[in-house]
Amino acid sequence: MSVKAVIDTNVLVSAFLSKNQDSPTVRIANAIFDERFIPVYSPDMIAEYTEVLGRDYLKLQTARVYALIRQIQASGEEAHPADSDEPFPDSDDKVFYCTAIAGDAKLVTGNMKHFPKANFIVTPAQFCELLGI
Repeated sequence: MSVKAVIDTNVLVSAFLSKNQDSPTVRIANAIFDERFIPVYSPDMIAEYTEVLGRDYLKLQTARVYALIRQIQASGEEAHPADSDEPFPDSDDKVFYCTAIAGDAKLVTGNMKHFPKANFIVTPAQFCELLGI
């Protein structure tokens, strides 16, 4: 059985900014390219990845950003977010939570406090442990 996961934008930002190539977020980004799990995404998530990762102040390499987004779409599964009445401190996070539910996937985030408590939500370190990477 393949592991499916929704990756919160903060995990990708951290992966691109990390100086530590062994950090959990970098290992997750590499695992996307290595197809070690199935990324689950929605069109709204792709739009957020593109907008956030393209912010000038982050100074990320555009080619690397688009390569990662293309890989998520090429090797992943598109899901149409379910709805939820759960409250979210940041309404932009709701799409990640609802897409994970719709895609029967883990939600990997560095901001656990932004989400309701649920057993499918994991930290980057927990996800790396699950994948054995």
